[in-house]
Amino acid sequence: MMNLVNPMWYGRKASALNKAADAYYRPLFRAGSIKPLWHVMAFMSLSMYCVSQYGIKRGKILDRRKHEDLAMKEYIAKHGDPNAH
Repeated sequence: MMNLVNPMWYGRKASALNKAADAYYRPLFRAGSIKPLWHVMAFMSLSMYCVSQYGIKRGKILDRRKHEDLAMKEYIAKHGDPNAH
């Protein structure tokens, strides 16, 4: 648990990730493989989707839900609860 607050731990993890990625991708680049391009495209697509969903669309969705809740409360106040049997 103390590793989470130690900056050196993150540095070692980043260094290990860099070494592993280098060992994996260097032969692929030298061989002219298309696999690194696909990996970059997949990573970029996933990151763009996440930014779009959480950064832009999430606010619009929450705003729309707030308006729908308000409209439903007004409807129930005027017409009664349609689910009350």
